[in-house]
Amino acid sequence: MKKIVFKDLILFENDDFIVVNKPPYLSTLDDRHEAQNILHLAKQYTPDAQVCHRLDKETSGCLVIAKHPDAYRHMAMQFEDRSVHKVYHAVVDGIHEFRQTMVDRNLLANNKGISKVSPEGKPALTYFDTLRTYFHHSLIACNPITGRMHQIRVHLSYLGAPICGDELYGGKPLYLSKIKRKFNLKKGTEEEPLMQRVSLHAHSIRFTLMDGGMQVVEAPYPKDFAVLVKQLEKNR
Repeated sequence: MKKIVFKDLILFENDDFIVVNKPPYLSTLDDRHEAQNILHLAKQYTPDAQVCHRLDKETSGCLVIAKHPDAYRHMAMQFEDRSVHKVYHAVVDGIHEFRQTMVDRNLLANNKGISKVSPEGKPALTYFDTLRTYFHHSLIACNPITGRMHQIRVHLSYLGAPICGDELYGGKPLYLSKIKRKFNLKKGTEEEPLMQRVSLHAHSIRFTLMDGGMQVVEAPYPKDFAVLVKQLEKNR
C-alpha cells in the first residue's frame, strides 16, 4: 500500500473532532501485518487522538476521531444511547425494493471473526432503503442502529441481498462481463472483478458537537466504488 497522508483524508475538523474518509484496506486500529493504520496516523497528527468507532479493514468511508479525552467521552455517550446516525451504501446481488425495511435479528460472533443470526446473540437492528436498481444488482442505503460486528453484511445476507464481493456471507464477485452486453475479454487474460473487496462504503455520519450543534459529514466514494457504480449506471 502506498504511503497515506493523513491530512488528505480529513473531511471535517474542529478543536474536538476529526472525521476522515478511511481508504479501503487500511485497518482502523493496530494490525500486526500492517505498517500503518488510522489510529497510528491520527496520533502522529494530534497526539491524544482516539478512534470513536471502527470500520472493517475493507470498508471505506466516514470515521470519527476524538482529539482529546473529553471529546472521546462525549462521542462514546452518543454511540451508547444510539443517537449517532450512520448511513452506509452497499451494492448487492439481485433486484430489491427496500423501503425502511427493518431487520431486527440478534447476531452472534465466533472467535474466527464470523457473525451469524442467532437467538443467543446480541440485539442488532438495521434499516434498509433501495437507492437504485440495475439489471441484476441494487444500490442500498443501510442505517445500522446498533454496532455489531459485520452487522450490515449479515443482515443483508439474511434478506437474500448479500453484498457484492462478500463471499464470507454469500455475496458474489461482480464482473463487468455480467453487466456489459458487448463485453470482450482479451485472449489469454482472466477477468478480474470490478471490486476486489466487499462493496460497502460508510457514506455519511451525523452526530452532536460539544457545543450542542449538529454535524453531518459525507464521504465521497473511493475510486473503486465510484467505478463500480458508474459501470452499473452505464449498463442499466
